[in-house]
Amino acid sequence: MFVIATFLQALAQILHMIINIYIWVVIIAALISWVRPDPYNPIVQTLYRLTEPVYTFVRRYIPTVIGGIDLAPLIIIIALQFLDMFLVRILMHLAYRLGA
Repeated sequence: MFVIATFLQALAQILHMIINIYIWVVIIAALISWVRPDPYNPIVQTLYRLTEPVYTFVRRYIPTVIGGIDLAPLIIIIALQFLDMFLVRILMHLAYRLGA
């Protein structure tokens, strides 16, 4: 059981890291969108490819533009924070229970 507990703990930590990195990607993409970046810049294209599919998914179900401001990045960050707190804690708790 110790091996499974260690695996779940490692999985929880990696998931936590991936969620935090993606939160920073969303924040950077939102900040860059305010300054009209060069669409041919490879960094801008990468940020666009990483965030636009998720923005499109959220915009399909929730009206995100309020007063000319797009709230899709904020909604995504809140959802990611929820997943981080919920899934990572469940995995860590399960790992703790299996290791004890």
